[in-house]
Amino acid sequence: MSVATTRRIAAKVLKVGENRVKIKPDEVEKAAQALTADDVRQLIREKVVWAERVKGVPRIRAKLKHAKKKSGKRGGAGSRKGTKYSRISAKEQWMSRIRAQRGLLRELRGEKRLKEGTYRQAYLMIKGNAFRSKGAMLAHLKEVKWLKAEVARAEGAAKPAAPAAAAEEKK
Repeated sequence: MSVATTRRIAAKVLKVGENRVKIKPDEVEKAAQALTADDVRQLIREKVVWAERVKGVPRIRAKLKHAKKKSGKRGGAGSRKGTKYSRISAKEQWMSRIRAQRGLLRELRGEKRLKEGTYRQAYLMIKGNAFRSKGAMLAHLKEVKWLKAEVARAEGAAKPAAPAAAAEEKK
């Protein structure tokens, strides 16, 4: 029997195309002797006949690119298709900003860093679009002295001179 017949039977057994069936060059005669599918299966077990792997397209570059995009890179003006508000609607931007500010305000209240009676005022200011970001909100809270910790630090700023004087006296 010819190797072509062995190749055809092997393709059927391995469920691949005939072009992907490979035969060891030094055992071509042995492969040519195979008459049945069982003979070919035996050659496959002996690693005389095997199916070549599909080459495919490497995904590594695509994965790296995706990771960069996910981390915020590769999003410059040349990469953008839609307008500013078709990419993220004004409402979605608003919701994101408000949720972040309200979350921070809740956190400050939970840590008892807000003065009494200021939570509701700050909440309504957020609702009224008084702050453009969390940073701006914190800056305002510090400025109007609504944060307890900031007040304590401001009062404590004058006191450290006394321990320094006491340390000098000990020497």
